[in-house]
Amino acid sequence: MVTFLLVILVFAAAAVAVIYFTQNKETKELTYNLRKNTNGSYVELSGGVTHYELDGPDSGRVVVLVHGFSVPYYIWNGTYEYLVAHGFRVLRYDEFGRGYSDRPDTVYNKELYTDQLKELTTKLELKQPISLVGVSFGGAVVTDFANTYPDIVSKVVLVDPVFNFGKPDALPQITTIKEILNADKRASGQMDDFKYPDKHPTWVDQYIPQMEYKGFRHALVSTQFNYNFDPKESYGKLNNLHKPVMLIWGKDDKTVPFTFSNQLNGILKSEFLPVEDAGHLPFLEQEDIVNPALVTFLKK
Repeated sequence: MVTFLLVILVFAAAAVAVIYFTQNKETKELTYNLRKNTNGSYVELSGGVTHYELDGPDSGRVVVLVHGFSVPYYIWNGTYEYLVAHGFRVLRYDEFGRGYSDRPDTVYNKELYTDQLKELTTKLELKQPISLVGVSFGGAVVTDFANTYPDIVSKVVLVDPVFNFGKPDALPQITTIKEILNADKRASGQMDDFKYPDKHPTWVDQYIPQMEYKGFRHALVSTQFNYNFDPKESYGKLNNLHKPVMLIWGKDDKTVPFTFSNQLNGILKSEFLPVEDAGHLPFLEQEDIVNPALVTFLKK
């Protein structure tokens, strides 16, 4: 019996090794030479190098755009330029583990994301208070940041924010194997964020390069298991801060269904903008509605 179990373990280990070496997409390191050919800027923080872009007049009100679970800061293309053109000082950045920011071999918990944003805004000497705009998982990040540093936050905008964020059913090791096996599916699945995916034909091609740098998969898996987000508690705390909050939600969202907006509106008092004919990313599918509404809210 013992011999049989040992044989099974050997075969299992061999199978895992074969899966890793044949399916693993993470073969590259983020280097200075690679980064110097990219857009944006870089700053060294205590947790690692952060990729960011900052534009707009020094005198403008500061707005920080925070992306979601895995698509890096290019998700804000269009909105970023629109806000800059309307006089705001706008910062967008890649969270650790995404885009061209470092992928530290650490625990991706609430503190890591909050500390990165706090240190980044401090190092760039941004004028306070700041307004925060977070989409999807970024909604959790900006909510927890505002709850941690309420004195430096003036307004919060939540765009199709995460509400049902929970740990996977499988163990972290099994989840990691699934990420290896389903890497192509994760990339192609980004199209599910749109109601009209055919209008964004290059979206998957933009996403794939970041998957080739070592640490991307660890960042996603670690975040799922270690970012403890209780929507009722965190959004309730935000509500108790009595800060202006805007909630934007695509009515055809399949990633975080629109029905969750009813629950969130029951917890958090906000200026609510339901967006017709839009999925998870309404600022990309209905930019002529969402971007002007953002400007109006942020200028109040």
